[in-house]
Amino acid sequence: MNPLFLKKADQYLGSILVKLLPASVMLKGGVPLSPRFLLIRPGGIGDAVLLCPAICTIKSVYSASRIDVLAEVRNSSIFKLCPEVETIYRYDRLGELSSCMKNFYDVVIDTEQWHRLSAVVSRLVRADLRVGFATNERRRMFHQQVRYSHDDYEAACFFRLLDFIEVKQRAVPSSCLVVPKEVRRLVGDLVPAGQNRLVVFFPGASIAERRWGLEKFRALAGRLAHNGFSVVVVGGREDQAAGEFIAGGGDALNRAGQTTLVESAAIIDQSSLLVSGDSGILHVGVGLGKPTVSLFGPGIAQKWAPRGENHIVINKKLTCSPCTKFGSTPKCPIDAKCMKDISIDEVFEAVMALLERTQDQKAN
Repeated sequence: MNPLFLKKADQYLGSILVKLLPASVMLKGGVPLSPRFLLIRPGGIGDAVLLCPAICTIKSVYSASRIDVLAEVRNSSIFKLCPEVETIYRYDRLGELSSCMKNFYDVVIDTEQWHRLSAVVSRLVRADLRVGFATNERRRMFHQQVRYSHDDYEAACFFRLLDFIEVKQRAVPSSCLVVPKEVRRLVGDLVPAGQNRLVVFFPGASIAERRWGLEKFRALAGRLAHNGFSVVVVGGREDQAAGEFIAGGGDALNRAGQTTLVESAAIIDQSSLLVSGDSGILHVGVGLGKPTVSLFGPGIAQKWAPRGENHIVINKKLTCSPCTKFGSTPKCPIDAKCMKDISIDEVFEAVMALLERTQDQKAN
């Protein structure tokens, strides 16, 4: 199912259904010791990755629990990297959606922030407890209605959905993705040897305004190669031409368009650092515990940029930036100056500083 179709269906059908369906009534009683959870996560790759720390936390509290996920085709592969997930259903495959809705769950957590159809699905699934964000009339579908903030790191917002659980440690785990051993073996021949000298680039972005520029990535690859590093470019089929251009200078190896999302994650997992714009792949690197240098402009760094000393965020902070609101970025009248002003020198210096820092950490 096309994401645009889903948005239109949500706008019209979802708005009607959340008003017509009976509201969820708060039930008494706690969560059983061996609960069955369903987490609903439509949307893109980044949201899926940032949800995984909450999934890991659920499993740490309820070790005997079963956790299923209802995702979309475009982000479902991420949950293959989360060993706590038992079964992955896809929201936009009617057969799988139907199978999921035949199950009974002790707890259903709808992690979608705004759209209404996922809330409708959570209301129709048989469950004792339904939890979700109270961002609009979708709140009627939930027993536990959770506040959502535009100002908080998105992983922390997802973690707030677990307030019904008595979690002793409220810090959001920084990483919890795991590449399956068989995938790691499969991509072994796709990357140069020597993990400590390998840097991965992801040049893609969902919109043109978030792209740094292929010429700059190519020049950065040259600088890194001159300093003894290997560079591999990853991405989907839509990034293949970009990868070929960057690798065309002879200083990088292109794997964009040649691997699945999980295989791209395996390549990142074998590297020492990831360079990326504001993207889902950036969050994959963070979820794998890899140092990152990220390039922000139109996107809201406060909400989406990686946290921690092993992540460097480059953001020129122009007066018109960030311009993204409610997940939508307007066409830029000044040719994405916030991204174009990021120089090759400052990205190279950030990469070298971060590599030196992480090497010192390992030495100590």
